[in-house]
Amino acid sequence: MEMNREFALRFERHEEELKRLYLELYHGDVTAWEYFIGMIERAYNDRPEALKLMDRAREACPDWYKGNDLTGMLMYVNCFAGTLKGVREKLDYIEESGVNYLHLMPLLESPPDKSDGGYAVSDFRKVQPELGTMEDLAELANDCHSRGIAVCLDFVMNHTSDEHEWAKKAKAGDVTCQQRYFFYNNWDIPNAYEQTVPQVFPTTAPGNFSWCPEVGKVVMTTFWPYQWDLNYANPMVFNDMTDNMLNLCNHGVDIVRLDATPYIWKALGTPCRNLPQVHTLVRMMRIVCEIVCPGTMLLGEVVMEPSKVVPYFGSVEKPECHMLYNVTTMASTWHTVATRDVKLLRHQLGQVFALPKEYTFLNYLRCHDDIGWGLDYDFLGRFGNQEVPHKRFLNDYFCGWFPGSPSRGELYNDDPRLGDARLCGTTASLCGIQSSVQRNDPEALETGIRLDIMLHAYMFTLSGIPVLYSGDEVAQFNDNSYHDDPIKREDSRYLHRGNMDWERAEKRKDPESVEGRVFQALRKLETIREEKQVFSGDADTWIIDTHDDRVLGIGRYRQGQKLLALFNFGDNEVILHLGETDPYTDLWTGKPRSAYATAILPKDFAWLFLDYNDPAVNVPVEEEEE
Repeated sequence: MEMNREFALRFERHEEELKRLYLELYHGDVTAWEYFIGMIERAYNDRPEALKLMDRAREACPDWYKGNDLTGMLMYVNCFAGTLKGVREKLDYIEESGVNYLHLMPLLESPPDKSDGGYAVSDFRKVQPELGTMEDLAELANDCHSRGIAVCLDFVMNHTSDEHEWAKKAKAGDVTCQQRYFFYNNWDIPNAYEQTVPQVFPTTAPGNFSWCPEVGKVVMTTFWPYQWDLNYANPMVFNDMTDNMLNLCNHGVDIVRLDATPYIWKALGTPCRNLPQVHTLVRMMRIVCEIVCPGTMLLGEVVMEPSKVVPYFGSVEKPECHMLYNVTTMASTWHTVATRDVKLLRHQLGQVFALPKEYTFLNYLRCHDDIGWGLDYDFLGRFGNQEVPHKRFLNDYFCGWFPGSPSRGELYNDDPRLGDARLCGTTASLCGIQSSVQRNDPEALETGIRLDIMLHAYMFTLSGIPVLYSGDEVAQFNDNSYHDDPIKREDSRYLHRGNMDWERAEKRKDPESVEGRVFQALRKLETIREEKQVFSGDADTWIIDTHDDRVLGIGRYRQGQKLLALFNFGDNEVILHLGETDPYTDLWTGKPRSAYATAILPKDFAWLFLDYNDPAVNVPVEEEEE
C-alpha cells in the first residue's frame, strides 16, 4: 500500500536520523526496524481526522505552548469527580478556574492492591474499570479540545505491573517475555548492579531486585517489587511501548508525561540513571511524535538538579522533551517559606534564568507527590546550614513542631538515622490556613491567605507553565481520613490526595470566605498574566537585588513592557528602596505605585508594571504615602 503523502513527507524529513539511531542502538536489527516503521505508519492511519487537523494547526504554530496563556491543573480522576465522565461534567468548573491544561494522573488499568497510585500498569490499552473506558478518555479529550483545553496523561514507561500480560507469561516460563525484563538465574549479577545503583526507597522497598518464586529467578525492580523494569535493550520493548504511547495520543492525549525518564536504560557498572542511551530513546520518541502526531508534546519527569535536567531538552537541532519540571524550585520555595531567607531561592532561580529561553518548564507549588529536600547544601553550607540538621528543621517546621509554626504537614518515608524524611501536605495547610481556621485566629488566617496568594503570584511570575494541584484553587485542607483506610494509611502522601471537597468549592463565589478569597485571587492572577505579554516565555528575566534577604525580586522585560515582581517572605513589613523614578502601575490594584520606595506587607507581593510603549510613562508618579 502506498504511503499517505502527509505521512511520507514527515517520515522522509526524519528517516535518516531515526534509522541511524535505531540501528545503532539495536545493532543493525533490520527486521525490528521494518516492524517499527510499519507500526508507526499504522498509528498515523488510525489517528482520527479531528486530531490530524489539530496537528496541522500546531505544526503551523509550533510554540503554541510557550506563551503566557496556559494554566495547568493536576488531578486524580477518582478524587476530583469519580470517573472520566464525571470530569466531563465538571469542565465548566475547570474553565471557570482559568485552566486550559488538564493533567490527569495515571488512570490505566493497575492492580488495586499494588498500583502505586496507578504507576504499576497491567494494561496500557485499558482504563481502570471504575474510572471508565478508553472511549470515555477519547470523549473527554474531545470535549476538552472543543474548549481549548489540552490533556496531559502519564505514560509509565520504565516498568510494568507484575500482573501485565508480559509479566504473567514470564512467570509461566515464556523466555521471550522474560527477555522483556531483567531476569537472572542467581544473585551474582544483581549483586554486582547493587554496587553502583542507588536505592529509590531504601526504607520501604530496599534494593533494586526481587525474587520471582514462580520461575525461581531474580528480576529487576527499581521502585517496588511489583513493578518490573522493562529492558529497552530489547527492540521489541521499545517498539511495543512506543505503540502504546501512540495509542494514547490517538485517544486525544496532547501532552505525554514520560514517567521516570532517567531510569529507562540499564547497564552494569553504572548508576542506571541518565545514561546516553536514554537520550537516544527519548529523541526517537520525539521524532515518532513529529511524524505521527506532531501536535503532541513530550513532558519529561526528571526529578533532579538543573544540571541533570537540562540535557533532556536536547538541542535546538535535535530536541528531545518539549517541557520539563522545574522541580528544584519547588523545594527551594518551601525552604524559603520556613527560613524567611531568599538567598538559596535567589541563587537557584538565577541558574534557571540563565538558561536559553527556548526551554519550557512546568512550575508548581505542590503536586501529587511528597516534597523532598534535595537542596543545594554546598551553597547552604556557606551560611552554616548542615544537611541533616537543616532537613530536620524544615520537617519540624512544616509538621508544626517548631515553635510558632502554623504549618500542618506530615512526614513521608521517614528515616531517623539519615534524617532524610520527606514532607506531605496541601498548599493551604502548609501555609497555615488550616491551623488558623481551627484555632479561630483571624490575624493568623490573614497571614496564611496572603502567603498562599503570594506563592501563587510568584509561581505565575516564572517563565513556563504554572500548574495548580486540584483543590489548591479553593485552599483545600489536608485529608486526615486516610489514617483510617487500611490500604492508604501507610502512605502519608494521601494526606494531600483527598477527594475534591465540592462543598468548599461552592464557596468560591463568596468573596468573604477563605475559598472565595483564594479562588478569586488566583483567577485574577491568571487573567493579569494572560493579558500582559511581559509574562510570555520568551521575556528576559533577571534577579533584582532588593538589598534584603527577606524579599525576592524578579524582573521581566518583553517588547517595551517591564515588570518588577517583589515577594516578602519575612514576618514584618518591608520598605524597599529600588531607586527607580519611572511611573509604575500596581497590576493588582491598577493604581500608580512608586518603585523608588515601596512598602510590602509580610507574606505579600507587588507586581509593578511599566509599559514604555505608553506615552504616559513620561509623566512623573507621585511618591507613595507613608
